[in-house]
Amino acid sequence: MDLALAASLAALALIDSTSFGTLLIPIWLMLAPGRLRAGRMFVYLGTIAVFYFAVGMAVALGAGTFLTEIAAILDSRAASWVQLALGVGLFALTFRFDSKRRKESGGRVARWRERALGAEAPSGAGGTATRSRMGALSLMGLATAAATLEVATMLPYLAAIGLVTKAGIGAAGTTVTMAAYCLVMVLPALVLMGARLVARSAVEPVLVKINNWMSKHAASTTGWVIGIVGFLLARDAAMRLGLLEALLNR
Repeated sequence: MDLALAASLAALALIDSTSFGTLLIPIWLMLAPGRLRAGRMFVYLGTIAVFYFAVGMAVALGAGTFLTEIAAILDSRAASWVQLALGVGLFALTFRFDSKRRKESGGRVARWRERALGAEAPSGAGGTATRSRMGALSLMGLATAAATLEVATMLPYLAAIGLVTKAGIGAAGTTVTMAAYCLVMVLPALVLMGARLVARSAVEPVLVKINNWMSKHAASTTGWVIGIVGFLLARDAAMRLGLLEALLNR
């Protein structure tokens, strides 16, 4: 793998690290009152990383099996026109995202966090064990649900899988690369968790601001990501079709 590919993958992974499931939910969990339960944060983030790793490997290796056929199809003029239409469509879709239309109520968010942390479990020795199991299961369920809902819309991740597939680095290289990608995806949340553990009073106000900003602008941010990916797809297709050259030579 060359440096350019590694840099591209790192950039895409960092974009993916700002999604609802990889950053916003972890911040919600970190803002829960009382001592931060690092073990449960690891359960959540580990589930997210393993889920995306499994999906990425399945797609990358499955695509690699038919790489020659796929490459031939993607290099065709018809595929370029389809890509151009897809890019324009994604760019147009950007204007349908309006953060003012999408706001979660505070009560719903609080109940979601309580369930994830097992706050409603009974007390006592037996209750503590039950609370631990229920908390872990709730977090795993929450992580799986968030990742399942997001995976089809995380265009940077799908683009990264395409780059890895085209790189031809083999099964072992693909495995290591996808594992590293998923680690970078959850790295910002891990850094924030570490900061929350060692400097709660200093970090918590920052977490509150990040949480409020992301809650307010989540839809707009998603729209920007979709718009950028759509523009890049359309530009690439237009260049391969010679449309830009024809336009400049007019």
